[in-house]
Amino acid sequence: MAFQGSEEVEEQLEEPEETLRVSPAEEMPVDGPPAAEEPEPLLLPWDRFSAWLHCICVVGFDLELGQAVEVIYPHHSKLSEKEKTSICYLSFPDSNSGCLGDTQFCFRFRQAVDRKSSLGCFLDHFDRDAPVCLKRDQGYYYGYVYFRQVRDKTLKRGYFQKSLVLVSKLPYVTFFHSLLKLIAPEYFEKQEPCLEAACNDIDRWPTPSPGKILTLPIMGVVMKLRIPTCYDKPGTSQLVLSAPGDSLVSIVLPTVHEVDLFRCFYPVFFHIQMLWELVLLGEALVVMAPSPAESSETVLALVSCISPLRYCSDFRPYFTIHDSEFKEYTTRTQAPPSVILGVTNPFFAKTLQHWPHIIRIGDMKQTAEMAKQMKVKKLKNLKTLDSKPGVYSAYKPFLNKDEDIIKQLQKGVQQKRPSAAQNAILRRYFLELTQSFIIPLERYVASLMPLQKTISPWKSPPQLRPFIQEEFMKTLEKAGPQLTSRLKGDWIGLYRQFLRSPNFDGWFRNRRKEMTQKLEALHLEAFCEEDLQLRIQKHTEVETVDLVLKLKEKLTQAERDLLPVKPGTIGQLQAHIDTIILSLPEDLQGILHKPPSP
Repeated sequence: MAFQGSEEVEEQLEEPEETLRVSPAEEMPVDGPPAAEEPEPLLLPWDRFSAWLHCICVVGFDLELGQAVEVIYPHHSKLSEKEKTSICYLSFPDSNSGCLGDTQFCFRFRQAVDRKSSLGCFLDHFDRDAPVCLKRDQGYYYGYVYFRQVRDKTLKRGYFQKSLVLVSKLPYVTFFHSLLKLIAPEYFEKQEPCLEAACNDIDRWPTPSPGKILTLPIMGVVMKLRIPTCYDKPGTSQLVLSAPGDSLVSIVLPTVHEVDLFRCFYPVFFHIQMLWELVLLGEALVVMAPSPAESSETVLALVSCISPLRYCSDFRPYFTIHDSEFKEYTTRTQAPPSVILGVTNPFFAKTLQHWPHIIRIGDMKQTAEMAKQMKVKKLKNLKTLDSKPGVYSAYKPFLNKDEDIIKQLQKGVQQKRPSAAQNAILRRYFLELTQSFIIPLERYVASLMPLQKTISPWKSPPQLRPFIQEEFMKTLEKAGPQLTSRLKGDWIGLYRQFLRSPNFDGWFRNRRKEMTQKLEALHLEAFCEEDLQLRIQKHTEVETVDLVLKLKEKLTQAERDLLPVKPGTIGQLQAHIDTIILSLPEDLQGILHKPPSP
């Protein structure tokens, strides 16, 4: 994100209102990517695989044991017993779902053990350039499932039931589902040798670097894709086009992570604006759906509807009564937590009936008829999972309903507008709504940044000013969301509620970290602009040694924290340090040239 000084912000706030009426998608400032590419470090066997996946699991059904992990690949991959249990129960649909044939869905579960990866710093480098919604999920794993259930008279149970599960930290749902479509059918036919071949292919892939066009060979097929970066203009996607040398490319993925918002929200699209508010405020939400595929897609759609904001609370695309957090999330002794759950078991209709907001999704395949219910239903009307699709809540939205988007989508249905076009309209609507909301916050937070002229290399970096809620609220009168959104309503009330939510806390922590790192980077660059040789002539030997040690510490911090410094800054400062060391006596040179002890 770009940072503005307070002088610039004040100038913006004084502009006449009519001159600021712009699309919010046009206004969000974006810095460019770093100019110089860093070479990849030397990678060991399975490092490339680990950059994409933690492991691949096969979960089968045993008449005596129930669901059990049959295979973990690569064999050296580590999972705790608790993690294996979570994977077992979440990899199979509930028995009432009746999922015959092949079904794909995803789940998310807590990481039981804090594992320190040897690739940690290397992977952090990718996270730096990724959009907030595509950063690695700290403390959680995703499970991407391909479940097959077919009749088989040779088995005692009469059915063949097995799941192939990709376990990863990466939220690339579209990519991993596409990958499973290639691997799983082959695995069910050829068994474990097929898994070994797939893992070896993945371990030869380039690392998942945002912004690069990646060509990924797998099982005799070649996939081509691009992972977005935080420098991309919001609401745009760079098309991955076939090149003349792409004769071997079989699949070109337009996105690695986006779900079809219109298809997911179709059963309740009269309420999309209210759902956006509930997600923005981190309200407790449960999605009741007929299958894990529909529950997981709908939860992921809800989480992504506030993009480019990151949803900072917990969310479970598919949640079961066997989940280790079941008691924690269904207790009646305290208010429901800030979490979005996707469920399919009818038992939840009773267990979660005290939750404040429930979304009931019907079968997404039956979308020929227009969703008829337009009113939000009372929670007492929800008795079973057989209740009609709809939103059950007593929530009163802060903003007035936007009838235009409803009419536009309805017209699209009547005119048989392609689903991709409907999805694009809805995604753009959510983007502009979120950006209209977040731009005033971005403006105010940018004004907390000290002016660059206050940064001196001989003083500690200046501190950010604190976020003062009432001070921010006053800025909304001249520079509120009315500048970019036509929607009327209680915007002030919505902001007050948001400032108490986990989403604000997560967003502000991230912005404060970015701005603090920016200050550290500017402080480092200020040293480069100084004539250090002239400076040390006025210093004693002890003071010069102290300066060298401080500069070396700052260099280590810059490399460790990936500070956003100008290209060449690190090399320039290292050259300054080396020059200063050479001006010191030989015994001190030897000591200062030694690398710091770990």
